[in-house]
Amino acid sequence: MSVTSAQGFRAAGVTAGLKTSGKPDFALVVNDGPQHSAAAVFTSNRVAAAPVHWSRQVLGDGRVDAVVLNSGGANACTGPEGFQNTHTTADKVADVLGLSAGDVAVCSTGLIGEQLPMEKILPGVEAAAGALTDDGGTAAATAIMTTDSVSKEASWTSAPDRDGASYTIGGMAKGAGMLAPGLATMLVVITTDAVVEAEGLDAALRDAVKVTFNRADSDGCMSTNDTVLLLGSGASTVFPDMDEFTAGLTEVCATLARALIADAEGANHDIAISTVNADSERDAEIVSRAVARSNLFKCAIFGNDPNWGRVLSAVGTTDAVFDPNEINVSINGVQICRKGGIGDSRELVDLSGREVTVEIDLRAGDASATIWTNDLTHAYVEENSAYSS
Repeated sequence: MSVTSAQGFRAAGVTAGLKTSGKPDFALVVNDGPQHSAAAVFTSNRVAAAPVHWSRQVLGDGRVDAVVLNSGGANACTGPEGFQNTHTTADKVADVLGLSAGDVAVCSTGLIGEQLPMEKILPGVEAAAGALTDDGGTAAATAIMTTDSVSKEASWTSAPDRDGASYTIGGMAKGAGMLAPGLATMLVVITTDAVVEAEGLDAALRDAVKVTFNRADSDGCMSTNDTVLLLGSGASTVFPDMDEFTAGLTEVCATLARALIADAEGANHDIAISTVNADSERDAEIVSRAVARSNLFKCAIFGNDPNWGRVLSAVGTTDAVFDPNEINVSINGVQICRKGGIGDSRELVDLSGREVTVEIDLRAGDASATIWTNDLTHAYVEENSAYSS
């Protein structure tokens, strides 16, 4: 259940000394082939980190042989020196593994605005290369954690075909805050041993990300380092049905995205905000996201208060098609707002559990979309007020 669940991949997670805690902070994932196809989606933040700029170039030809990842430093807003450090890291990986630096993707996560300690990074490459194993996925997932409280992994295997052959998709992710599209403050590496060319991987990944990672919105803040990589080894020799492959990939992405929300910094509630019967999927998404980004609503859920007025006020800020006198709102199955007015008693809503479901019925069409978010807690404020100290 990791990036090494698929055949043809090795991984490692080691301690390079980047974290003051002394915990693992350096990971390496290698595609041993025979195929080396790849696709990626990156942050849409215009202030992108040096590794994002580098890896975009690497993905230009649809090939990635290895991914090197560090926690303990974002290498963002670090100027030419930061980009050179990314290049140097890729060069080191290429030298140690006998690859081309142009086929090595680089990912970093941590504090923005500080140069990476290359005197630790380069020995970290050698240590990680020496620790590579075909079951090292969990160690790699642990090494990329920052404020995460748990590592995040997922996998999916197709049903056997008529010859008994199947293929696997596996992945790892990190992220616990700054979760908002495009993508979240996350690094994600997904692997598959299916035989799929880069173009097919790209199409499947974009479809999967659209309805998973791009609908995880913890706090409305977009990272400079977001990267989701999909690597294909072709080692299973199975040529998949692409609809099935995309469905399996979406399942893996959904599991990882859901784990990101569940581990959101200081959160007490995981909240699924579903807008239904919208005029378009676009309308459904913007309505759900408006509620997900309402601090008033998120504070209410933290206080176990099913304040549906805060839901309606957020919906009203959008340009979605709806009649304010037709909207219904349900929280945990209780329709507390009916036709834009008072519904069932809010006292019937139980918010004592971890998961909260909010359904907003616009009564304007047949489209729907769900955004996952979390409540706004004292712990979130405390953790993020002291992040760099």
